[in-house]
Amino acid sequence: MPKKPRPLSDEALVMIAHRFAVLSEPLRLRLVHALFDGEKSVNTLVELTGGTQANVSRHLQTLIHAHILGRRKEGLQVFYSIADPSIFQLCELVCGSLERQLAKQAGVFER
Repeated sequence: MPKKPRPLSDEALVMIAHRFAVLSEPLRLRLVHALFDGEKSVNTLVELTGGTQANVSRHLQTLIHAHILGRRKEGLQVFYSIADPSIFQLCELVCGSLERQLAKQAGVFER
């Protein structure tokens, strides 16, 4: 049986809901996933995600304001990286759960 979580304040619940809302956009998830193996420039992220420069930049700003990503400037280039290491664990939990669910569904359909 899972351990019962400690009670959360209304303020904490609002912050948690905001974090999930930020991660509810597929392009933002693609950006985070693209950064799992290290920092990348905006141009590289545009190439990897297939988004437009303007759209990718807008979503990167949202992820920065949510403290999920960090950025550094080197000359005219801007590089982005994951600032909150807990995002790795969160993605692993969610992705692992979905993989198990899909595998179970596939097993049902194969019968």
